[in-house]
Amino acid sequence: MLLAVVGPGIITGNVDNDATGITGYALAGSQFGYELLWLLIVTAICLVAIQSMVARMGTVTGKGLSDLIRERFGIAPTLWVMIFLFFANAATTVAEFAGVGGAAQLLFGDVARYAAIPVAALLVWFLVLRGSFRVVERVLLLLTLIYLGYIVSAFLAHPKWSDVIHHTVVPTFHLTPSFILIFITIIGTTITPWMAFFQQSNVADKGLHPDDLKYERIDTVAGILMLNVVAFFIIVATGATIYAAHVTVNPSDPSAFSKIALALKPLAGQYAEQLFAIGLLNASLMAASVLPLSTTYAITEAFGLERGIDKSFREAPAFLTIYTATIVIGAVIAMFPGAPLVLITNLPNIINGMLLPLLLPLLILLANDKRIMGRYANSPLFNVFSGAVMVFLTAVTLAFLASIFFPGLFGGR
Repeated sequence: MLLAVVGPGIITGNVDNDATGITGYALAGSQFGYELLWLLIVTAICLVAIQSMVARMGTVTGKGLSDLIRERFGIAPTLWVMIFLFFANAATTVAEFAGVGGAAQLLFGDVARYAAIPVAALLVWFLVLRGSFRVVERVLLLLTLIYLGYIVSAFLAHPKWSDVIHHTVVPTFHLTPSFILIFITIIGTTITPWMAFFQQSNVADKGLHPDDLKYERIDTVAGILMLNVVAFFIIVATGATIYAAHVTVNPSDPSAFSKIALALKPLAGQYAEQLFAIGLLNASLMAASVLPLSTTYAITEAFGLERGIDKSFREAPAFLTIYTATIVIGAVIAMFPGAPLVLITNLPNIINGMLLPLLLPLLILLANDKRIMGRYANSPLFNVFSGAVMVFLTAVTLAFLASIFFPGLFGGR
């Protein structure tokens, strides 16, 4: 029974380890060593609160999150949510194609990105809409085993494990703009709005019902655990190599991906760049396939429009137009000459981190509505839990905005 149910949570967790995730965690480790490891425990707790609610709503109602938002709050709030979701996910799609470009540069040289990005965009579009996307998705998920390279590399780099354990359980925080930026980057790359929409739609499409809830909870927690284990070892690997060697990684530096690849040197030696590039390419292609698709499903579902990857343009014009536009916009922007690929890849993490406090109140209200959820509505204890998550995410976002509008507020660095 468990094997029949699992999938939505594990796929969501693995897809979240995309180009933006690898970049965000690598920047955290290379700039601050192990100091942000403790935050992964916090983000895992936050994810359990958020993804448990959407998994429960999808299982109980059989509907996607967009459907429930429209039915509960009306067209106007739904429109604003979809606008925010589109721009956040469009920015992330740009980042995925920037990841493709960065991987191509490492493998074949600077000019290769201009060929690799359009080829990747055409490949993703064709496979999803006209090819066997499910087969490709399984292959890409299998290739996530490349992430195990960070685990091996972390051990081979011989970090001081007492420091790793200390920073995992003892919080470290600096009131400086750069630390707060990376802080919200970690939150924004680990907890993203698209995950909520994607997992709930996936649960609903799978046809799960309330009797499956205990298995779907296991699926959800397993996905979160897999996501955070990979994140943990990326930070340890980059902290034990790049940070320890005092290598400065500036996201606006065109060679930033090459420097981040040094984290795999203990494992791959002179082939570290190639191994990193293959992992980055795989992560980028997987997310570039799934993310625009989940965005398109969410928007068309929200407004009751015809949707489906097997539909013709005449049958589902909005669906195919939105999906194609997202792919084209993402690829074109990522191809701008001289574009700082690491900066582009990291930017959506910041945007997602700022959007989370806007989405979470809607989730909590929906999960508490007994007309929708019946006896599966949030318990008082779960409301305290999810409310604490909302307060935490809102406080982080406000601190980040304060650091932008009042640059001297938190001092230097």
